[in-house]
This record gives sequence, C-alpha cells and structure tokens, in this order.
Amino acid sequence: MAEIKKPRPALKRRCTQLAAALIYNANIKGFGNASIYQGPVKGMCVPGLNCYSCPGAVASCPLGTLQNALSSVSYRIPMYIFGILLLFGLFLGRVICGFLCPFGLLQDLLYKLPLPKIKKNRVTRALTWLKYVVLIVFVIYIPLYLGIAEGMPVPAFCKYICPAGTLEGGIPLVLGNSKLRALAEVLFSWKVFVLVVICLSMMVLYRSFCRFLCPLGAIYSLFSKISLMGIKVDEGRCTGCQACVRHCKMDVKKPGDRECIQCGECRDVCHTGAICRRGKLNEDMTKKKPSKRPLDTGL
Repeated sequence: MAEIKKPRPALKRRCTQLAAALIYNANIKGFGNASIYQGPVKGMCVPGLNCYSCPGAVASCPLGTLQNALSSVSYRIPMYIFGILLLFGLFLGRVICGFLCPFGLLQDLLYKLPLPKIKKNRVTRALTWLKYVVLIVFVIYIPLYLGIAEGMPVPAFCKYICPAGTLEGGIPLVLGNSKLRALAEVLFSWKVFVLVVICLSMMVLYRSFCRFLCPLGAIYSLFSKISLMGIKVDEGRCTGCQACVRHCKMDVKKPGDRECIQCGECRDVCHTGAICRRGKLNEDMTKKKPSKRPLDTGL
C-alpha cells in the first residue's frame, strides 16, 4: 500500500492563514452593498490585524479597539481590550503573526513575486525597533493624550498609517459608495500612497510591514518568551551552527525571540532536531541524532 504523504508545513500554514482570513471576513454580502457589518459579534476582537471597517469583517481589530479605548480612558477603564490582548499574547504570542493574520498572508504572497530581493542585514535588524515607536506614539500616546486633553477620539494609527485599513476598508467602501467617493479627500489619498509604498516594499523585503511597522506584532512580541504556543530550542541538542538563523527571513537572533513569527520553517533545516513547538515533544527528536563527526587527531 502506498504511503500517504503528510501535507508540508508551509502548505499547512498557508491553509491556516487563508482560513483565518475567510473567517474574519465571513460577511460576504457586505462587499456587494459596501456596508459595515454591525452584528452581535462585532464587539469581539479577532487576534490578527483585520480592519473593523472592512465590509466583510464580522469582528473588530484589536488595534482599533485599543486606540478607541484609550481615547475614552478618562471615564472608562478599557479592561476588555487589555484582557483580550493579554489572553492572545499569553496563549499564542507571535503565532498570530505567522498563522492568523490576513495581512501577513498578503505579505507572504507579494514576496513570492519574481523580483530582486533585499536580504536581512544590520540595517533591517535596527529598523525592527521602529514598530515599537509606532506603537508608543500612534497607538498609545496620541489617542491617550487627545482623549484626555481634548476629549477627541483619534485612532491615529488607523487614521494615518494602517495599510490593512486602507486595503480592506477604505478602498472597498469608497469604490462601492458614491457618497464616500465624493467625501474622499487628501487624507484618503495619503492613506492610498502609504498602502502603495508598503506593498511595493513587501515585494522586495520579506514582511516589511510586519518587521518594521506593525504595532500589533510589537505587542505580541512582548510575550515571545512566555507564550504557551511557539518555538523553543533544546539547548542540550543545539550545536550553535546558526543554520536556523541563516534560513529565517525574519530578523531573528534565535528561534523564538521577539522577531520570530513562529512559522516553524527553521525546524526543517535543524540537523539535530533541537527546535520544536512549545507544549509538545519534538517528534523528530527520537529520529534525529546530533551528527557525529570523526575527531581530527591531526594525523
């Protein structure tokens, strides 16, 4: 009997990403009438970056919810969004970035286009800190300051930067609603410009938005070492060959660090089976053994 081949890890991850995108945006009829779903689950948050204003979105984006909550912190403590981000972070961490983010799927697909690529280097590693600046300034400080000082709800990241919001929400609504097209002004043109620049960068830089600008990834990266799911390294089996780091297109220094999106591709290149998922034994550990090289006696 012929042996049934198991799906490749990369294919399984792609299917999971696609399923997450379809579940997040299950309101298909919303694209037809260019309207925003307002059903009973809209008040809940999905784990990944998915715009509230997308006609297909059946739930809310955690970033948009966080900004709106901070804008009203002077009279209401946003316990729900703090709790949900803590829950997502502790259980999943950046597994969300690798498996459950629709915009991550778009980045992976755009990078497959046959164009010259810019490989990771010291500059890209330094740029990874920029997403923490975006988080502090646009997601926390501006909504918090204007909410307390001016009483104005300003979700600054959504309003001025978020390419997912422009692609999923802004463009479909403007194209499908003539009244919104008439109201589209300089701000919408700016958002489209930002989207185009980021999409172009994603074609030559692997997950450029995820690595350099995404504040949601910055939040989840804070849980990288303690989340229940993710990648871990068996230090006793690791030989320090760095094959995993060289193979990874993210700016990691080690599998499972703050820049790791927990995709698991590093496991395929580890010749000692030292890399596995947290919470389970590495299935290959009983099969793979550290390579035994003959001692160089100098003779």
